[in-house]
Amino acid sequence: MSSNKVEALNSKKRTMIFICLVVSGIASSMLSTAMTTALPNVVDYFGISTSVGQWITSGYSLAMGMIMPLTAFLITRFPTKKLYLVGIGGFILGLLISIFAGSFGVMMAGRILQACGNGVLMTAAQVIILTVYPVEKKGTMMGTYGLATTAAPVVAPTIAGLMIDAFGWKSIFYVALVILAVSFVISCFVFEDVLELQDKKFDVISFVESVVGFGGITLGIGNISSFGLISVEGGLPLIVGAVVCALFIMRQCGLDKPFLDVKILANRNYAVSVIASMVLYLVMMGSSVMMPLYVQSVMGYSAVVSGLVTLPGSLATAVVSPFAGNLYDRIGIKKIFVAGSAALIVSNIGMYFLSMDTPLWTAAALNVIRNVAIGSLMMPLLTWGTSNVHPRKVADASSLLTSLRTIAGSIGSAVFVGIMTAVSAASAETYGDHAMMHGMNVSFLWMTAGAAVLFLIAVFAVRDNR
Repeated sequence: MSSNKVEALNSKKRTMIFICLVVSGIASSMLSTAMTTALPNVVDYFGISTSVGQWITSGYSLAMGMIMPLTAFLITRFPTKKLYLVGIGGFILGLLISIFAGSFGVMMAGRILQACGNGVLMTAAQVIILTVYPVEKKGTMMGTYGLATTAAPVVAPTIAGLMIDAFGWKSIFYVALVILAVSFVISCFVFEDVLELQDKKFDVISFVESVVGFGGITLGIGNISSFGLISVEGGLPLIVGAVVCALFIMRQCGLDKPFLDVKILANRNYAVSVIASMVLYLVMMGSSVMMPLYVQSVMGYSAVVSGLVTLPGSLATAVVSPFAGNLYDRIGIKKIFVAGSAALIVSNIGMYFLSMDTPLWTAAALNVIRNVAIGSLMMPLLTWGTSNVHPRKVADASSLLTSLRTIAGSIGSAVFVGIMTAVSAASAETYGDHAMMHGMNVSFLWMTAGAAVLFLIAVFAVRDNR
């Protein structure tokens, strides 16, 4: 659709499209983390080991990392309405396969389809919002959409736990199926082709390189925590992925019409937003993994208590995300970025000083501060970064940023758990029963260093407020 047609899109139609994006986004994003709670049930149901069963989440992340670069091509090559409906349809098909799967392998095929559908839905939604709304409203609308991509995955494990206890683990799929089916029907009537198509040819070599490169890095990082860096499972995919990614970048720079335009990183503000988003995800995913470990493994409480400790922070993210978008529209990125990264430092350094005698509410309060900081930064950074590239490059910008921050999140999960494990083992004689607490403290100290890097980027690297 041309820019004139986008401008002619009436307010009611635009709102209906946005509601469809949010509803389908919440349902699809929740499935990225909800299955972590169902892992013990899935292991028992299919009679598999936990190491195999964990692929219901890590395999989902791997497929997401592999599909993201492709979505930039799909968005600019196929009509918006058809692509979005195919994304929802693929997700629904994946849900049906998982529901009726007679083996774990078949269920994983369904999970991969869900991940591919989510990759298309998430990237398309971001590009659509950034295209159909004027500059002064982009932050607010992206912040509201942030409920789907940030709050939903964080709240999902808690909700999933209640559903599993009441109705069984497959109820997670059934609820998502109903929501997405309704969204599919509504989208058939309200969606329009709002994105401009480009004359791009499908480059098979670039596609294969993107799959092997991004997939290899994601897989390698995910395996490091289980097998170590110096291993076939961890080191080999990481090395292969890094080498192929380098080849992918060189190829894209040499093509007249690249599969994924990495040259947009030459735009200073966009590059800063990408680096900042990667650091933010590094710290965010590290803390999201460490908090349950702290409550359950270090302090010895149940999974239910762990969910209650992290729930206030999850709700804080949901509340602050729309307000952060509105604030970005009014004052720009600089002040939000500085304040958010400063709050992130405070919350992480606070965790460094916790001891076995510290009440759990202290950790819960610090987690709220951390989640407020994350919620105030995530969507404004993406909105600011993509607003600095040419409108025809928004699909590439959104896909590239999302892919890179996903990889950074995988690194954070592996690195900070690795730090905790290594420090705990090394200090066992010195700290005795408190060795795990010390390991957790040190891990959060390194997260504080990451937050400090983010603060320095905010203060010194952000020049343009818009």
